[in-house]
Amino acid sequence: MKNESSRPGVRYAMVIDLDRCTGCGNCAVACHMENNVSFRVDESDKSRNMAWLRIYRVTNGEEYPNIRVAHFPRPCMQCDRHTPCVSVCPASATNYDEHTGLVDQINTRCIGCRYCMAACPYMVRCFNWWDPVWPADMVKYLNPDVAPRMRGVVEKCTFCSHRYTKAKNKAHNEGRSYLEEGEYVPACVEACPLGAMTFGNMNDPEHKIAGLVKSPRAFRLLEKLHTEPKVYYLSSQEWIRRWADNYALDVRHSGVS
Repeated sequence: MKNESSRPGVRYAMVIDLDRCTGCGNCAVACHMENNVSFRVDESDKSRNMAWLRIYRVTNGEEYPNIRVAHFPRPCMQCDRHTPCVSVCPASATNYDEHTGLVDQINTRCIGCRYCMAACPYMVRCFNWWDPVWPADMVKYLNPDVAPRMRGVVEKCTFCSHRYTKAKNKAHNEGRSYLEEGEYVPACVEACPLGAMTFGNMNDPEHKIAGLVKSPRAFRLLEKLHTEPKVYYLSSQEWIRRWADNYALDVRHSGVS
């Protein structure tokens, strides 16, 4: 009988095809809605706003007509080795699941020390400077599966781990100990209109993502740090792959949306 324990370890990963991504922002909007990410009336101060998934606009640094532009959606990298945020958290508010590789956040344990923010090389974490506030009409649209975070705690992308829990419960009720491909998918992947984002168990050869992570077009951000992030990017453009590991020092990014 098919079961997850008989497979070579479950490691959920994400692949983002930058050659397809147009920077439309659907993934970021879906992330906000799914995870009850709060916002402010004035979102211009990016050092204080909340965003689990940011979209960076980068260029090759050339002038017209040789300029090239790409968009980098950046969720949590879900590091799989020496996970920096887990290692430094004194309150065990950040949890690494050995069975799935998911790096989750237990917000009620967070004491707001922000060690995790300092340790994360990808700057994916956000600190709640204010208690979350939504317009009255929006409260009824909040996701009941995700608790809003209070002032003074840190939050981040969790690969929509609450969806994993729901999928596992459904499988258990059906007498299954495994999940089929597509049963557990984060909101950002589900919302991408161009199919630029793929999600699944990269250790399962039956999952599409298992082949994508081995593609010659695949790379990861700051691989030289050896944190083994489980978010992979695809691109056929060499300047993008070099930019991702800070080797092309003359390449600059021109903004973040």
